Amino acid sequence: MTGAPGAFAAVLRRDLLLAWRGRADVLVTLAFFVVVVCLFPFGVGAEPNQLRAIAPGVLWVAALLSTLLSLHRLFGQDYADGTLEQLVLSPEPAVLWVTAKVAAHWTATGLPLVIAAPGLALLFDVEQGALSVLVLSLALGTPILALLGAVGAALTLGLRGGGMLLALLVLPLFVPVLIFGAGAVDAHLSGTGAAAHLLLLGGGLLGALVLAPLACAAALRIALD
Repeated sequence: MTGAPGAFAAVLRRDLLLAWRGRADVLVTLAFFVVVVCLFPFGVGAEPNQLRAIAPGVLWVAALLSTLLSLHRLFGQDYADGTLEQLVLSPEPAVLWVTAKVAAHWTATGLPLVIAAPGLALLFDVEQGALSVLVLSLALGTPILALLGAVGAALTLGLRGGGMLLALLVLPLFVPVLIFGAGAVDAHLSGTGAAAHLLLLGGGLLGALVLAPLACAAALRIALD
């Protein structure tokens, strides 16, 4: 690895390759998202107005839970085989490779959710104009979930019962993203406009990009001490 761009690209490429080799785990996350969304029409009935009303919340809650389901894989394998320790000891800035790992994780697990969401939204009879808002809100919001989840995954790395503790740590942090993400679609459907919600998600993403890798790198050093 030569230089910061080379280090970032190398870690990104490596993690994407590992995700491809372990694509069964990735497919489990996507299948969980699809199954959760598809169960709601059976549970609440097929009344179109009711389905349209709950669609944003259902899709966002399913995306949140799917993200939570996949977080244990972010650092777990590298921690188990010693790769994470080598990365921490490397001369490359920890923030750099942490960001690359989160980017690869989101590409493998979050991006498929964004792509699948419009098709699933049609089950709820969501109007065409709201689909673009839904996709944009997920495209802005799911990386925030991945970045915040990475901090939680780093803090609970190697702990007994870490999965439960991880959920307790990150779920309160996920709530504002859920509110603004689902609220963007609701605002569009009500005619008030989704711009404010989307701008808040964009600001949150920029803030998470700056702060989350720093917190994650510090937590990983503590976990490996």
